[in-house]
Amino acid sequence: MAGYFAILLVILTLTSGLIWLLDALVLAPKRRERLVLAQSSAGSQLNEATSDTVLKEPAVVETAKSIFPVIAAITLFRSFLYEPFQIPSGSMMPTLLVGDFILVEKFSYDVKDPVWRTTLYHNKLPEHGDVAVFKYPEQPTVDFIKRIVGLPGDRIIYRDKQLYIEKACTEGQTSGCGTLERVTLTHIPDNQFFQGRFQQRRYHEALGENGHHILVTPAAPEQPGQYHQQSGTAIDEFVVPAGHYFAIGDNRDNSRDSRFWGFVPADNLVGKAVFIWMSFEFSEDPNSWLPGWVPVGVRFERLGKIE
Repeated sequence: MAGYFAILLVILTLTSGLIWLLDALVLAPKRRERLVLAQSSAGSQLNEATSDTVLKEPAVVETAKSIFPVIAAITLFRSFLYEPFQIPSGSMMPTLLVGDFILVEKFSYDVKDPVWRTTLYHNKLPEHGDVAVFKYPEQPTVDFIKRIVGLPGDRIIYRDKQLYIEKACTEGQTSGCGTLERVTLTHIPDNQFFQGRFQQRRYHEALGENGHHILVTPAAPEQPGQYHQQSGTAIDEFVVPAGHYFAIGDNRDNSRDSRFWGFVPADNLVGKAVFIWMSFEFSEDPNSWLPGWVPVGVRFERLGKIE
């Protein structure tokens, strides 16, 4: 089921629309009948002020008619086209930072109704390297954002901070699949990222059409003992079931993802993150007089397409 805000928008849209319809079909005709009766009783045409009083819409009708077009447009746009999200954590650094505001393309994958999330139209499937928003399998009212690295049938290994993928072969495919391959990492000199007191290293990971950047913390120990245990595989190996996806964060040592809780059902997919439309910077100075949630600047250089 959808989140509370989506449900609230649908309820407001339906309520205001029904009030408008009730007024058009029932209440407005009755007001016009009252005006005709009043004119008949007066024996002449009523003045404009009196007519306006008789025909005046109730406040609830006037409000419903004024908000319905706006609420309906927002609901349709947000449910089927694009939905805005704010990045709350650093699990997708350096691709996405805390304070980034993104647009998620809802029609990139299956189109779902905004309340019960029943599939209305089957569209494209996720691809390797997509940054996807989905309902967290362990708490479906919460939205997560991670990168898709495993498609149905893929074999995934994450070992020594290195990703390996054996892509599943589709019908008739004879190359580019069926072999376990190391995803190439290229180090990019960058000293700006830390996980606590530990320096992080930035890499370009050659996954997907153009690849993307990730962060690795060499000093942080891996935690395979906490990984999701799948029957018949090694502790750091995962075979993606049919109708599911494997998603991990770009901040590899600071992300709780499919390595720890398992696979993302296709029904949980919300959409593909495609654009950063605003990015606020916040103060990290503990002695600052400003509350931590108050922006201290705008990172205009971050605005644009998400890789």
